[in-house]
Amino acid sequence: MSQPQERMFVTEDGQNVALVFALVSSLFLLWGFLNGMIDVMDKHFQDELGLTKAQSAWVQFAHYLGYFLMAIPAGALASKRGYKAGIIAGLLIVAVGGFWFLPATEVHFLAKEGRVGPNVAFFAFLVGVCTIAGGLTFLETVANPYTTVLGHRKFAATRINLAQSMNGFGWIFGPIVGSIYFYSKDAAGRSTGSETLYIPYVTSAVGVLFLAVLFYLTRMPDIKTADEYHLDDGAPGVSRSIWSHPHFSLAVLAQFLYVAAQAGIFSFFINYMVEEPPSMPASWQHAMENFAAHAGFLSEWLRGWLELDAGGATCRITEKGAANLASVAFLFFLTGRFSGAAILRRIAAHRVLGFYGAMNVLATFLVFLKLGWLSVACVFLSYFFMSIMFPTIFALGIHGLGSRAKKASSFIVMAIMGGALLPKLMGFIADQSNMSRGFAVPMLCFLFVAWYGFRWPRFSKAESLTAAPSLKGH
Repeated sequence: MSQPQERMFVTEDGQNVALVFALVSSLFLLWGFLNGMIDVMDKHFQDELGLTKAQSAWVQFAHYLGYFLMAIPAGALASKRGYKAGIIAGLLIVAVGGFWFLPATEVHFLAKEGRVGPNVAFFAFLVGVCTIAGGLTFLETVANPYTTVLGHRKFAATRINLAQSMNGFGWIFGPIVGSIYFYSKDAAGRSTGSETLYIPYVTSAVGVLFLAVLFYLTRMPDIKTADEYHLDDGAPGVSRSIWSHPHFSLAVLAQFLYVAAQAGIFSFFINYMVEEPPSMPASWQHAMENFAAHAGFLSEWLRGWLELDAGGATCRITEKGAANLASVAFLFFLTGRFSGAAILRRIAAHRVLGFYGAMNVLATFLVFLKLGWLSVACVFLSYFFMSIMFPTIFALGIHGLGSRAKKASSFIVMAIMGGALLPKLMGFIADQSNMSRGFAVPMLCFLFVAWYGFRWPRFSKAESLTAAPSLKGH
């Protein structure tokens, strides 16, 4: 008998799809990188255009609006033409969005010269953000369910979390690149971020075109998920609507609220780290600069993390330092993904989701209480416990839906729109009070996610992700 690890990427009809899985996983790295840059962009526009936190949240709105608009077309294309066509279409749209940042940068120069208003420049960048998100929608709608069928169904949740770990790597490097190009300064200390912001996006567009060619040349089997609810075989008394299955319909809401929480924490991470941590001794800033001066190739990355407050007795974290700390936070996120993939091989996915959701309710509550360095540490812990949520909700939501899994996945991806709406509420609360109080929004979102995880067996009529459900009462 084969060992479980050997069956991880072998389908139940004997196809070895390890190479296809590796190629599809590269897509997770791509959108993690692009999303990571989005998450450190808010503070850039606050500084460059004088926006409030709530106004800068339009970046997140534009990003997630792309998901909302393109999720249904993506699901329809994948259902009609297969996984491969959906992936290639998504890559081409991402490339268009990346190249758009060239003319958007020119519009910004016109704004600096006073020839157009700053809102026009902001809108130009938002068009690029929205277009890239539209392409990413195709990739997420296709790649997430595809990973669940690229091997034995017993390891569906493990595979999607393993693939999403590549997303974590991208999220580590995205903020690093963003800190270099969005918060760069010239020799006189003037910001040059708006002049160099296009570079990582255009470079990504070129790489995305190469990926599109690679996928075009690769044979990709179109595998269906198991039809455990008999939606396709005409069984009497069985509803054909995916919405009649609460494990799916509630997954859409859980994903909406999870992404809302994630987007809020990610997008306001820099604001939190700049505004909320306690003041530090001035000696810390001097020690950091001395360390950076002798750090070799890391010198430029480490320089400028801390700056002296007025009076010079204390120091605080700078925007650049906070952007780089975002990469540290994503290390927690990535660690959670890898450890979560291992845990999910041994513990039922719904239980892991419920526990991680409950831990994030506690973490965000401690941030809300503004308890100094304990609250700062809890922000990083929230990244760890968020790690498995998106892919696990996804896998639980499409469980047993057969050929309708592609359509179902499009609605779960559409739920990402939560990231466009609730961060504005979080930003509004922060503007009225402080950034710590804004964490009340993700706290309530995580509460629902935890409830969904713990109650999933009742909704699905299955004991676990791989258990065949009973249709009685469903």
